[in-house]
Amino acid sequence: MSTQPEAMQNHWWWRPGWSVGRRFYTWHLTFEGQHDVHRLAAEYRSALAPLGDAFTPIPDRWLHLTMQGIGFVGETKEQDVHAIVDAAQARLASVPAFDAQIGPAVLDPEAVLLHVHPDGPVHAIRGGIRESIGDVLGEVPEKAEGFTPHVSVAYSAAGGPVEPIAQILTSLDVAPAQARISSAELIVIHRDNQMYEWETFAKVALG
Repeated sequence: MSTQPEAMQNHWWWRPGWSVGRRFYTWHLTFEGQHDVHRLAAEYRSALAPLGDAFTPIPDRWLHLTMQGIGFVGETKEQDVHAIVDAAQARLASVPAFDAQIGPAVLDPEAVLLHVHPDGPVHAIRGGIRESIGDVLGEVPEKAEGFTPHVSVAYSAAGGPVEPIAQILTSLDVAPAQARISSAELIVIHRDNQMYEWETFAKVALG
């Protein structure tokens, strides 16, 4: 594990602009059919289960690697979103599909995270997406720097001490998961139910 946080924080506070009913265009890598990723997530869900409501475990269907937002539905023109997809199809065709190792877990103040290795190809995908957004909108939301590829397996649902979670994670002996990354998805996401849930707007294949 990396540097341990001083305390846990509730992940489910409302970020600026968000509220029940709002929808957001964003790019993710998702893990449908990635059975080894699901296996690893299930092991962590089982290990964290004794903590009860202190954590929100993420079901297999909502596992994701957050990449790059575009904007809220209703504030972003759908024709621009289609144009961004077209631009991304051209740019991501030059990024080869790749195999990634996911895990082991790292404890964040608001989540249990699985880092992704190698991270270079993930940065290449994000870079292509950001360039595609810039082509269409002229500016790109969210900072380019500070991005660390990760997959969350559970979100903290309450404040509290770190030690019980840290003890569970350090006692586990689990094999990292292997994933095949062959596409990126533009999704329409919401968090109405204390979970990131979405519908797919477009899927763009890697080269």
